[in-house]
Amino acid sequence: MSTSHRHSSITRREALRRGTLGAAGVFAAGALGPNAVPARADAPAPKPADEKAVRDDAARAKAKKGQTKSVIQIFLWGGMSHNDAWDPKPGTGYEYLGDFDNRFIPSNVDTVKLGYLFPKLAQQADKYSLIRSMTHGNNGHETAAYLMQTGHLPGGRLAYPSVGAIFTYFRREQYKGLIPPYVVMLQAAGRFSEEGFLGPAYKPFATGGDPNAARFEVEGIINRGIDDGRQRARRDLVDKVNMLGYGLSDTPEIAGAEEAKQRAYGLILGSGREVFNLDNESSALRDRYGRNTFGQECLAARRLVEAGVPYITISFPGGWDTHGGHFATMRSQCPMLDQGLATLLADLGERGLLDSTLVWCTGEFGRTPRISWEPPWNGGRHHHGDVFTVLVAGGGFKGGRVVGASDEKGEKVGTRPVYPADLLGSMYLLAGIDASAKLPHPWGLDAYVLDTEREGMKSAGMLEEIL
Repeated sequence: MSTSHRHSSITRREALRRGTLGAAGVFAAGALGPNAVPARADAPAPKPADEKAVRDDAARAKAKKGQTKSVIQIFLWGGMSHNDAWDPKPGTGYEYLGDFDNRFIPSNVDTVKLGYLFPKLAQQADKYSLIRSMTHGNNGHETAAYLMQTGHLPGGRLAYPSVGAIFTYFRREQYKGLIPPYVVMLQAAGRFSEEGFLGPAYKPFATGGDPNAARFEVEGIINRGIDDGRQRARRDLVDKVNMLGYGLSDTPEIAGAEEAKQRAYGLILGSGREVFNLDNESSALRDRYGRNTFGQECLAARRLVEAGVPYITISFPGGWDTHGGHFATMRSQCPMLDQGLATLLADLGERGLLDSTLVWCTGEFGRTPRISWEPPWNGGRHHHGDVFTVLVAGGGFKGGRVVGASDEKGEKVGTRPVYPADLLGSMYLLAGIDASAKLPHPWGLDAYVLDTEREGMKSAGMLEEIL
């Protein structure tokens, strides 16, 4: 946080330093022997150290800044039930777990157990960590999604950019690839303008199409019904009849237009387009990811990472807004999520890409632990922002760990709350992005990557436990 944001002349770090020195003085006095002056019985108890400051300082000391080169975000629109997935509560009974009661499985990490629908992820638990105390208390789809993807309060005077747009902005000088730097498969599902006030240049490129189809028809790159030969013939014809700029190739304007044209051709017909051609992968690997839309999205995401794309979002097809038909949806969708995500983590690891690729998977919130059995829900779960689980892997995050805990029934935070700014701040730290950096607002307003203190948002400190 820059000095212009401080509300007092003493920073958290300075307060912590003074408190530490004070504690050291007490210990030193106690070591002086029988002549030491005892503490007064009516003296006020010393204030505990600021846990947020401790965590933030520890995070900055531990993190390898700049380790994250690319990010894959798997967004579970609608919010997946944490109780039935990555924070099982066996023994809480039919009222809370329905048919899934006591159906959990061990993993390859002794301290991590998952819902029974995630056997493949259970065998990859050493590669990821689970944040089981994620919280923001917001139960609205749009506002909760905004919170989780910007780290800012919804409803303010500024429409902040998403974490993907932030990554794109701070990578604008380094990334020179043909493919847009911020890619969403298949459609953006945040229900807000991900580019925010940064403008159209930072809007995500939505692929459309279906990577599991015979041909992944990426919008704007692959034209339905037009083969490559015909596309090239069209390009050649345009080049022959276009006399604009003839003899003026040395002028900056014409040279710039020609460069833009060649980049577009490279994307449509060249190496850029080939990134989306999943036929370049073996049939066995495609089967391993799962021959469904989500599985092939995960495979395409790995290929985009190899191409150096800074930020890739996978919007899980189908959604998780299970007010009704909850258990049928979980039985249908969890196996696809399990297979695709587990294979993605394994594949990134096998290719030496996981250390530099940060993967995070969450919805905008969780689902209510208590099941609504009454009509019209008939076994549904509702919006629950009080506590839910986020999976993070790679990019500098340790695997095989659990951060925080929900309470006995998964209804509230039990220990170590984690707020959106804590998670995003940790991600920015690993990417070498200054979370207190000022952003360019078109009207010149003060806007920062994160600004929890001035916005009055809760924060318990970055995720130093898994850095």
